[in-house]
Order: sequence, then structure tokens, then C-alpha cells
Amino acid sequence: MEQRFETFTIQIAKISRYIRKIKTEEMAEFNLKSPHVSCLYYLYQKDGEMTATDLCEVSNEDKAAISRSIDFLENNGYIKCESKTEKRYKSPLFLTEKGRTVAVKITDKVDNIVNIASADMTMEERKKFYKNLTAICNNLRKICDNYEE
Repeated sequence: MEQRFETFTIQIAKISRYIRKIKTEEMAEFNLKSPHVSCLYYLYQKDGEMTATDLCEVSNEDKAAISRSIDFLENNGYIKCESKTEKRYKSPLFLTEKGRTVAVKITDKVDNIVNIASADMTMEERKKFYKNLTAICNNLRKICDNYEE
């Protein structure tokens, strides 16, 4: 008998644990935590301004974690917020030179890890995998959306 439930849930849980461990280990040299990494990574990827709201959306981190991360990153010179007139959560954030330097190193590490993780796949297999993973995620989101109705 197929054990799809067990395989699916256990493998997803393991992947999540491995990702957290890798983030912790790889970011230790920068003294950064996972939400800090997400902020720097996405600010760098977007090559420009993003708001805290934007960061919550793209990183899938909660509002409190992003808020704490922004405070940490701003206080430690990684990002800056030039707007003092708008609501803080909707103010554009920018990488400083220090933030950009670290973000480049983070992006290189992320690219390397993603390449290693999918090393046994052909480009076609990789495309299908990500397409299927996105479909599964979207279908699970629809189920959860029905709970909220």
C-alpha cells in the first residue's frame, strides 16, 4: 500500500528542519537569525525599496518577526529607513553598503545550497518539481481558505 500521507508529511517536516538548521549554521558567521536573512535576501533580490508589509508577503514570516528583524537590522547598520512621515510599517526600507555586502554573501550561500539540494535532478525534473510543489502549496492554501469562510 502507498504511504503517501506519511511520506509527504514526514519529508516536508524534515525539509523544514534541515532548512532551519542550514540557515542557523550558515548565518552564524554574520550573527544573523533566519528572519534577518530573509529581510536582507529579499531586499537584495528586489534591488530597491520594500516595506515591512512587502517583506512579510515574500518571506512568509509573521509581522512581529519582521518588525523585530527590521529593528535589529536598522540598529546594526544593515538597512535604513529614510521616511519619517509615513507609518513605519509602510515606509520603504533600503540596504546600506554593509547590508548589501552581507546580502551578496547570503545570496551566494543560498544559490550554492539550492544547487546542492537539487544536484541529482535534471533541469526538466527541477522545473516539474517546483511546478508540482507550487501546485501542492496552492491546493493546501485553498483548503485552509475554506476553513476561514
